[in-house]
Amino acid sequence: MSVLELRGVSKVYGEGPARVRALQRVDLAVEAGALVAVMGPSGSGKSTLLTIAGSLEDPTSGEVLVCGTALSGMSRNQRARLRRRTIGYVFQDFNLLAGLSAAENVALPLELDGTSVRKARAAGMRALEELGLGERASRYPDELSGGERQRVAIARAVVGDRRLLLADEPSGALDSVNGEAVMRLIRAACRQGVAGVVVTHDAQLASWADRVVFLRDGRVADQTAPAAGPESLLTPSPGPGQ
Repeated sequence: MSVLELRGVSKVYGEGPARVRALQRVDLAVEAGALVAVMGPSGSGKSTLLTIAGSLEDPTSGEVLVCGTALSGMSRNQRARLRRRTIGYVFQDFNLLAGLSAAENVALPLELDGTSVRKARAAGMRALEELGLGERASRYPDELSGGERQRVAIARAVVGDRRLLLADEPSGALDSVNGEAVMRLIRAACRQGVAGVVVTHDAQLASWADRVVFLRDGRVADQTAPAAGPESLLTPSPGPGQ
């Protein structure tokens, strides 16, 4: 069974002359243990796909299933519980809480879901240490660099028993060394059975994926496995009929 499945998902914003079709009948399935990279030019619908997959907004039409359950049949509280327990999300702007330390930010989803503070903080520290941030755990977001805040956001997304990891440009604020550390952590999560979807403009990052999906004008234009390395991702082959 797919951990994430999009069936004919479309998303339209606005009306009349301002109407924009962000996604057009997108089908996508991601199995447990698989990492999928989503690439495409700006405005192709990559971030919209992630927000819909993460139940942060609804599609205009089509269906989204997480672990076999349709999101359309869930109440607001059920969706919130799903995000706390099942979905890890890495936002472009990090979305860290300014009044919490790095360790507290990472542990928060576990604490909200009923994990004891001691166990949640221990799990959070392990995630931070894997990303080289153990010594920065007591720092607040405004005391961290952009790259450090990015890594805290990654740690928060992978901590706990997540089934689905969604990341929007997870290495955008990082140098190559720390970018590779982030991808190692995401791949490690996938090896443990997590399904991962990473939106990126970076072909080197996409080369870590099992499959690369190319979006163009809100549609899936092509899919490929990056077997030949990142160079093969720079010029995707034309989609059907192109």
